[in-house]
Amino acid sequence: MGGCHSYPSATKTESKTPCDISNDKPGINNNNQEERPYLQEPYVRHRITDSDMLALTALPPGVDRAEWLASNTVAFFKHINLLSSALSEFCTTSTCPTACGPGNTIYFWTDEHGRKLKCSAPLYFDYALSYIQELLTDEDVFPTKAGAAFPTGFFLLVQKVFLLLFRTLAHIYWSHYNEALALGLHPHLNTMFAHLTLFCQHHALLESEDTEPLQPLITALRRQR
Repeated sequence: MGGCHSYPSATKTESKTPCDISNDKPGINNNNQEERPYLQEPYVRHRITDSDMLALTALPPGVDRAEWLASNTVAFFKHINLLSSALSEFCTTSTCPTACGPGNTIYFWTDEHGRKLKCSAPLYFDYALSYIQELLTDEDVFPTKAGAAFPTGFFLLVQKVFLLLFRTLAHIYWSHYNEALALGLHPHLNTMFAHLTLFCQHHALLESEDTEPLQPLITALRRQR
């Protein structure tokens, strides 16, 4: 899950959108967790904060919705990119020849010609995080000047970003949870995932079919509130 060091041109970012998830073929990742340890009680309770996630998620009074979505998109990207970078040495073309999530869900990338690409996890998530980085630094998409308008279709772009961020965390849970445990990162992972999924639910950013592979974990984490 490499960092954001490759940047597609601004004219191609719209075409490089994630395609639908396919469940047709099993993944090959050698760290797949058949017993799903992330659902075990000793681990699902671990977080780095007991903050009220709903309070962190809800739109504050008087705040523009687009501004709230934009600021949170930037924050989630920074935290998830940092988390994935901490585990990047374990995510290689050898350990993760396909980009997989729970249940061996395979994630395909769609290139600028509309072709669906089945690629390794590090390549897929490099594409994904680079695509997000490109959007976040594009003043026409995420304006930083006071009074600047957000573009038409901004909400759809935010949905795409959160789908990619969700898939990044899903891959970590499915293929690199043991490494996260060994590094003591699972409380950070749980906190980030709980916050992200609640934020997405509150602002209708993900479809149920997107989150379904990790719905048992979403349910388990919300029981801990």
